[in-house]
Amino acid sequence: MPDILSAPLVVEFPFTRSLGPVQSAFLTGLRERTVLGVRTGDGKVLVPPVEYDPVTAEEIQDLVEVAATGTVTTWAWNPHPRRDQPLDTPFAWVLVRLDGADTALLHVLDAPGPDAVHTGMRVRVRWAGTRTGAITDIACFEPYEGEPGGSAPHDGEFADPVTGIVTPARLDYTYSPGRAQSAYLEALAGRRVVGERCPSCLKVYVPPRGACPTCGVATDERVEVGPRGTVTTFCVVNIKAKNLDIEVPYVYAHIALDGADLALHARIGGIPYDQVRMGLRVEPVWSEGNRHPDHYRPTGEPDADYDAYKELV
Repeated sequence: MPDILSAPLVVEFPFTRSLGPVQSAFLTGLRERTVLGVRTGDGKVLVPPVEYDPVTAEEIQDLVEVAATGTVTTWAWNPHPRRDQPLDTPFAWVLVRLDGADTALLHVLDAPGPDAVHTGMRVRVRWAGTRTGAITDIACFEPYEGEPGGSAPHDGEFADPVTGIVTPARLDYTYSPGRAQSAYLEALAGRRVVGERCPSCLKVYVPPRGACPTCGVATDERVEVGPRGTVTTFCVVNIKAKNLDIEVPYVYAHIALDGADLALHARIGGIPYDQVRMGLRVEPVWSEGNRHPDHYRPTGEPDADYDAYKELV
C-alpha cells in the first residue's frame, strides 16, 4: 500500500467588482477619513451602507456621515493572527456600532489581551497611514474615553471617487487525497495512469475516487489505462489566466483514456485550436519535473467513431 500523500495547497485569485454610487461614496469617504452610512425610509442609519433597504427593498441614496467613535456590541479574541489579517499581533474581532449608526461594523480592535475587551467598551477608528479607498483604510479600532460623536447629512461628493476594487481571495489548507488518489498520483510520477474498477458495475474510474459514484461501493482493484485516449468534448479558452504561461486561445478537453469509463480533463496542444474536434485521438506529453502530463497531442490515428465514446460525453 502506498503512503497517503498530503501537501499544502493554496487557491488564490483576484476578485474585481465595480461600485455603485453608495459603495463608491463609502470607500472614497474612508480614504478621506470620513465614515458614511445610509438612512432608510424608517429613519435607521446603516453602517456599512447598503444600496437597497433590507426591509422594503427600495433603493437608498440618503447618505449620512457618522462619527469615527462607537461602542463594541460583541467580540471574539484572536490569539493567532493569520497571513494578511489586519494586525500581526493578537487582537479582537469586534462589531462596533458607530455613534450615529443603528447597525454595527465588523473590524478588529487593537488590545493588549482579552481581559482588556468587553461588550459596551468605547472605541475609535485608527486610520491607516496610507489610504486607497478600501475597508483597510480603517487600520483597526482602539480604546477611547472621549465624548460620543454625532451624525450629519452628507452629499457623498468627493474628488477622484473610487469606482472599483480588486480583492484577493485566498484559501490556504493542507490537502490529503486519500488512498485511491495517492496511488493515482504515485503512478503518474512513473508516467503511468492507474484507475480503480467498481466490483459491481465493473466501470473503471480515472482519477479513482475510492468508491463507485454510481453503486456506492468501495473500489480497490487497480487498473492501468491509456496512455492514449479520445477527446469527448472540449472548449476554447480565450481569456489569459494570471500567472499561467499559456498563450490564448488554447483548448481544454475531456479525454476518455483507453480502458477508462470516466473522462478526465487536460489541455490539448500540438494542433491549432480550431482543428481540435470530438473523436480526436490523443496521447500525453510529459515534461521534466512534472508529476502529470503537461498536455495531450494528436496521435495521428483516425478519429474514434462517436458510438465508441458517446456514453462519456
